[in-house]
Amino acid sequence: MSNTLQHIGYVELPEHIGAGGFDHAAVHAPTGHVFVAHTANDAVDVFHSALERHLYSIPNLKGVAGVLISDEAELVVTSNRGENTIGIFTPGAHFHMVKVPVGLRPNGLAYDAVRRLILVANVGDPAIPGSHTLSIVRLDERAVLAEIAVPGRTRWAIYDPDSEAFYVNVADPAQIIVVASRDPHRVARAIAVPRAGPHGLDLDPATHRLYCACDAKMLVVLDARTGRVQGECELSGVPDVVFLNPARRHLYVAIGDPGVIDVLDMVTMKRLESVSTEKGAHTLAFASAGNRVYAFLPDTHRAAVYQEIEQ
Repeated sequence: MSNTLQHIGYVELPEHIGAGGFDHAAVHAPTGHVFVAHTANDAVDVFHSALERHLYSIPNLKGVAGVLISDEAELVVTSNRGENTIGIFTPGAHFHMVKVPVGLRPNGLAYDAVRRLILVANVGDPAIPGSHTLSIVRLDERAVLAEIAVPGRTRWAIYDPDSEAFYVNVADPAQIIVVASRDPHRVARAIAVPRAGPHGLDLDPATHRLYCACDAKMLVVLDARTGRVQGECELSGVPDVVFLNPARRHLYVAIGDPGVIDVLDMVTMKRLESVSTEKGAHTLAFASAGNRVYAFLPDTHRAAVYQEIEQ
């Protein structure tokens, strides 16, 4: 018996106003609402996962790239690359937005719910020396606590409460930067990645394995504690976002060209299938309730909905 993704519908989203499409997304578990960065509209679109319909959009988020949701803190954080800020607000149609200035071109986000620290991975500008940084924001003060220099362009970021550490992909040199939450003023160590262009990143807390999707069309698995490579798997193309489904022991990898979701078995590190989405669909979201995956389609400005089923 195997698990596969079955397409079950679409959610129509607002048409693009400007250039670009969608970027990162996250799910608010208590309501099942899905928040996606609609970069072309400088907005975050929110839709109901069960009803499969658009609810509302949150405007005035210039160049919004990342969305992070903390169910524990009941907050949403966005990285607004076009204005070098993060936005902080509560989930819901009636919200109060607070913006905090951070580093240059913020993108990846991670959150320590215990210390109430937000890590912001800033893409920077290669023409501006020292602009590749991590901003550490103290949530309660709505202010930057520390700015940490890193050696190259950042990609995605995650937080592991077990090791009390942030992990951040750096594209070149290919590595994963580790910042200890208890000492958030410096890089604690770096994990070398043996493939070019680390991009998407997720962690399995049960095995302490990092799943790093690289531009070299490879998924690299590393031990978060030792940095040792545990395995590799070839992908269908250059990846972007990755999400783990711990219950099914599957990993979903969004690949914009040709437009597929690669489904990988986390145990065997084999690719089970490649599910067609749409060319340019480089980002997705995962809702553990119902084992649903959402792929965001830039050409048709909608979300394709998939569900894992037993076959």
